[in-house]
Order: sequence, then structure tokens, then C-alpha cells
Amino acid sequence: MAAARLLVSCPDRPGIIAAVSRFLFEREVNIVSSDQHSTDPEGGTFFLRMAFTVDHLTVSREALAEEFAREVAQPMGMTWRLRHLDEPPRMAIMVSREDHCLLDLLWRWRRGELDCDVGIVVSNHPDLRADVESFGVRYEHVPVTPDTKPQAEARALELLAGSDVVVLARYMQILTRDFLDRVGAPVINIHHSFLPAFAGADPYRRAHDRGVKMVGATAHYVTEELDAGPIIEQGIERVTHRDDPAALAHVGRDVERVVLARAVRWHLEDRVLVDEGKTVVF
Repeated sequence: MAAARLLVSCPDRPGIIAAVSRFLFEREVNIVSSDQHSTDPEGGTFFLRMAFTVDHLTVSREALAEEFAREVAQPMGMTWRLRHLDEPPRMAIMVSREDHCLLDLLWRWRRGELDCDVGIVVSNHPDLRADVESFGVRYEHVPVTPDTKPQAEARALELLAGSDVVVLARYMQILTRDFLDRVGAPVINIHHSFLPAFAGADPYRRAHDRGVKMVGATAHYVTEELDAGPIIEQGIERVTHRDDPAALAHVGRDVERVVLARAVRWHLEDRVLVDEGKTVVF
């Protein structure tokens, strides 16, 4: 069964769903699910996610997109994207030395849980090459030093060209604004829950010394403002006074990999729309 998904955001007004539904009906598209949200019916922003089958589509895929833009999207001021599910997104991963998020993503991808093509893993260290190549995925080592950071980012951009999404699976380098402007794809990051209270080195020991009772993680889109992009998913686990820093780090790694996997899966399933500094997740 051939299927597609449509994501829409636009100024809220009466008739949006009717216009989209009528357009699809006239081309013999069968809608199988529809989710919508409005920030405010009076002057707010409207968000829509529609999934539909296209087995009996009466026009070409190219014509479907062109006609939708002309007849619906432009008159209603829509920002939109349409994806046919037999064209999986191309995902790239960036990582440093920690392997828990990386290997979890690759395992889920190999099991068919992530609807994408993983084309490359880029790392500033050589440590994980054998692990990544065992999945049949290309591994590229791009060292980064303060003196070579511009050249390293330029090389990484060459390797990431054509990617539809980039995932930072514990990539411990700050990406510059120039990199984010040029990468041409959304970038998803994961970090522990102790920011900003315990930023920097050895956060689990400092959290233990403070007596924290929860360990968590946040997955978000990357923006120029460090660790402050639109949040996609978060998770927590309770801990106690019996947990030493090593135990807290163990819990933290588990939460990080699960939260990142959810965020990546939801992005790949076209469930996430950005609403200024926030997200709408259907």
C-alpha cells in the first residue's frame, strides 16, 4: 500500500481542513488519519498532520505537490511538506566517544524501528569505527582541535551533504552558527537533565554531591543558542541517596538513549512541527 504524509502550519482560519480534504478527495486520495492543533482560534497558528494512501492517485507525485502549492498552500499562507513513505529520509549521525546513544540508534534502525536510511556516522574520534562498520554503515573520522575547527566543520559538511536529518548521539563539540546555517537539515541533540545547574565536566559527581533525586534527559532541535532549541522529548528516572555517581551515570545513559530514540522516531514519522521556540508533537 502506497502512503504519504502531509504536514502544514499556517495562520488559523475557517476552512483549512475542508480545503485540504477536498483537494485530496478530488485526486482520489484516502485519508487514514488526521491530527490538528491551534494555538488560538482567533489569530493563532494552525498545525495539521495528515496521513493518507495514494494507491489510486489520479496525478503524478510531482503534480500533486505543484497543485497543492498553487491551489491550497499559497492562498492560505501555508508552510508545508509532503513525503511519500517509500522515500525514507537520509539520516546521518555524529558522535564522539560515548557509544550508548549511537549503538541504540543503529540497533533500532537495523530492526526496522526507524524509518530511514543511515548513510554515515561522523566522529571526532576513531574509537567507534569497528562498531559502526559492523552495521554496514560508513564511518568517517574528522578530528577537531581549536585550531582546525573551521576546516573540520567544512569537511563534516561535505560528508553530511544530502542528509535529511542529522542526529548528535553524544557529539561533544559545539556546532557553530555557520555550520547550522549550511548543513541544510534539522539537527537533533540529546543532553542530560542537569543543565544548566551542572554544566561542564563530571556533572554526575556534582549532582550526587548536591543530592539530586531525579536523573533525566532532553532531546531537542539544535539552534545557535546552546542546548536551548525546541524540545522534542524528555524523560526522567528517580534515584536515591544509595546511588553513587557511577550509578547515576548508568541511569542517565539509559534515559538518554530512550529519549533520543523517541525523538528521532517521531521526527522520522513526521510528527514534529516547530512553533517558534516550542514544538507540536502529534
